Amino acid sequence: MEFLDTVRSLALAYGLNILGAIVILVAGYWLAGWLARMSRKALGKTKTDEALVRFAGSLIYYAVLIFVVLAALNRLGIQTTSFVALVGAAGLAIGLALEGALSNFAAGVLLLLFRPFKIGDLVEIADHFGSVEEILIFSTILVTLDNKTVTIPNSQVTGSPIVNYSKKGLLRLDMVFGIGYGDDLLKAKRVLQELVTADPRVATDPAPIVAVTELGDSSVNFAVRPYVTPADYWNVYFDLTERVKLRFDAEGISIPFPQRDVHLFKETM
Repeated sequence: MEFLDTVRSLALAYGLNILGAIVILVAGYWLAGWLARMSRKALGKTKTDEALVRFAGSLIYYAVLIFVVLAALNRLGIQTTSFVALVGAAGLAIGLALEGALSNFAAGVLLLLFRPFKIGDLVEIADHFGSVEEILIFSTILVTLDNKTVTIPNSQVTGSPIVNYSKKGLLRLDMVFGIGYGDDLLKAKRVLQELVTADPRVATDPAPIVAVTELGDSSVNFAVRPYVTPADYWNVYFDLTERVKLRFDAEGISIPFPQRDVHLFKETM
């Protein structure tokens, strides 16, 4: 009888704690899933990057689960203070060991959150120039104009100036063409304006600029500055350079080039 009384008293004493711990685990598991789904749904409405949406949902889910497990252990009468300290010490050791990876991870989260560039943008990052192929949680991948793939750690991306050539949608071409001092300046200006405005790839707003920029040592120089999309930048640059040369030749407009006069003196004995 004493044994049964002991079992009954233990069951009454600990049964409620065990039942409470089970309730905490079940309710916490449901709550973690619900909060993760709600966070993904809320971030999805803000057009946040899908990688960041999934990461945020997972982070909330596991953070809630850890809290729930600690609460269930505490309900069973298990002291969780030492357990929390152990987890904290382990987290600190892991953080120190993975300092570089964690900095890249944190930088990746910032890139996904603030979006200084997106996939397909033409950018210059950490002395590398190219289009963004992929934004990963630890690194960013660029493809250069000569088709090389460059992988840049995200800590370097956020730690260096980011030049986004695609942000505004248009880029300005800075070109210079020179004519001789004996050529008709107004005629040359008109020819340049016709060539620039005739190209359908050149934007009309902002309007292209054709203006005299310098009276050089051997030429009168024109600044030609049309606005084009990043995708058309080099094609317009090459095509316009070729057309200017051909049109100048047809119009009899000279393009000066450096010359050197050599004077020979006959030495008399």
